Order: sequence, then C-alpha cells, then structure tokens
Amino acid sequence: MKGEENMRALRLYGPGDIRLVEVPIPEIGEDEILLRTKAASVCGTDIRMWQNGYRGVDEEHPLTLGHEFAGVIERVGTKVPFYQPGMHIALQPNIGCGICDRCVAGNQHLCDDYKAFGINMDGAFAEYVRIPATAIAHGNLMVLAEHVPFDQASVAEPFSCVYNGFSKCFVKPGDYAMVVGAGPIGLMHAMLLKLAGATVMMNDLSEERLAICRDLLPGVLTYRGDDLKGYVMEQTRGRGLDVAITANPVPQVQSAMLDMMNYGGRINFFGGVPESKQPVPINTNLIHYKELYLTGSTRSSIAQFRKTLNFVEQNLISLAGIVTDRYPLADVLTAFDNAKKTIEIGRASCRERV
Repeated sequence: MKGEENMRALRLYGPGDIRLVEVPIPEIGEDEILLRTKAASVCGTDIRMWQNGYRGVDEEHPLTLGHEFAGVIERVGTKVPFYQPGMHIALQPNIGCGICDRCVAGNQHLCDDYKAFGINMDGAFAEYVRIPATAIAHGNLMVLAEHVPFDQASVAEPFSCVYNGFSKCFVKPGDYAMVVGAGPIGLMHAMLLKLAGATVMMNDLSEERLAICRDLLPGVLTYRGDDLKGYVMEQTRGRGLDVAITANPVPQVQSAMLDMMNYGGRINFFGGVPESKQPVPINTNLIHYKELYLTGSTRSSIAQFRKTLNFVEQNLISLAGIVTDRYPLADVLTAFDNAKKTIEIGRASCRERV
C-alpha cells in the first residue's frame, strides 16, 4: 500500500448528517479482498438514508455509504481462490445467508438475513472497500472485461433490478409496452424492452426527461398529455398494452394501468408506494376478465446482475447515458446535493400528476 494508512470515506452519522472523513484503510483477513473503488453511483436509497438516517447508525456507529460500485482488486487474502490483484470487479451488493430456502433457490436478494454494502455494512463511497469471505464464496463478484467502463459497471446494480422486473413480464417481439416514469430506472426499462423487440412508449410529465429519452433511445414514443389511455389506444389501434411498467411511486398510476391493458397483459409495479399512500385501489374485475398478470419486483439476484453486465460487455446495451455527472471523491457532498435536487424535481412531477 506504499505506506498508506488512512483513506477518505463518506460516512453517515445520523439523519441529515454525512461527512467526508479520514478513516483507517480496512484490514483484510486471509479469506477476504481489498478493492480500490474506481466508480460508485449515487442512488435514491443513498439520499433517503442521508435524509432520514438508518437504524443502528449514529455518532458512535457510523456507516460508509455506497452500494453501487466497481473497482480494481488491490490485495487478496492468502486463502482466496481465483481472484488476483489488478482484476476489474463489479459487485452485486446483497449478500444472502446462503442457508435459507430463498438463498438456495438463487434468490439471495430476498433473504431475510441479508447483508448489503452501504446499507448495513460499510460501502464504497471510500477509496477502498473490504470484501468479506461470504461475498466471495456466494459469487457476488464479477470480473469485468477491461473494455467495460467502471462508471457503467457501477450502475449495473440498478440495471439488474430493472432486469428482474423485465424478466417477469415475458416480453415478446411486437408487444406494445408502456413505461411510466422517464427517470434513470424508466430509461433502463425502455432499453430492455426495445432490445426485446417491443414497441416502446414512455410517459412522464417532464418534457426535459422525455427529451433525454428521445435522444438516448431513438424510436421510443413519448407522451406527456393528460389522456394517457386515449394515447395508448390510438397507438395500439384499440388493442391496449401487452406490457406496462410503473417506474414511479404514484398509486393513481398503478390503478390506472389496468384499464389500458390488452387481454393477457403483464404489469410490473417496479416502484414501491409509500405506506402513507396505501392501500392502492385495484379493479380486480379487470384482472379477472382480461386475465391480467400483476407482478412486483425488488432488488436482483446474482444471476440477474451477471446477465446485465454481460449485456454491457457484449455491447448490446450502453449505460453511458445513464451516468449524468462525474465527481471526484473530494466533491462527493456536492454530488449528493445535486442528486437530492434531481430527486426533488422528480417528486414534484409525481405530485403534479396526482
């Protein structure tokens, strides 16, 4: 480590209290890895944890944030197989217990006893991250081809969450698909739907977001008017949607989508709705008589994470347009402030919709 003893890390100390501080570089055991962070993405979860705090985190028990990241292996414990210093690595941040039925079935992300970088263990808004033996043994690490940019690899985690929802919708070439919410998550949904051969429509109240969508994804149809059902029926010639993705936390949108669906249509409620807005009224007759499929999705499995990185590695999908700004670690507080403003703009659009 060339005499280095300390590193910089962004730590959460309580609600509204994040600080860029110096801390010791993590020591690793014989079955662990030390990763040098090359890119870490700011997520809405990071902003919520900053604003609201997180259970167990306080002045005496701070937490290093950051769960979407990629880097280069700096050091490897003597008993770690396969991995070598210098390898480019991306990580699926959710580490299951490895014992429960869900973990054994490959759904580690649904484990009740899961650990996650930047959530309940130190994460990657730091110069180095300690990778525990469980993450190595469970397959959370993926070696990157050297041509894959670190910034794109760092957003593979939310992309894999999108792929989880996408995979539940059984998209076929020629399907009519609608994504409601043109933020980064909505854009990634549109990328996958387009790759699958669907005719893709995007709805948002922000013309700026829709313009970004048209620029990144030529051929995607965009709409921001107040008659979404009329628009859908016009575009589908009265058939309705085969696939609908609600990539925003608006209960009225979830309710409204059912009436726009074709027979046998598939709906993914991707974004969770705050408890204060529950329950969401759903017309169960539409589900019954149209034989609709309603699905939810949260996080992603290790297999889904690896699959989405393969899409990037094979140049099937580029995530370059999802990365809007780049900051050195020294400016991470500015990055958080700017991310917070962007999220507040999105919430204002949701309130306008309601």
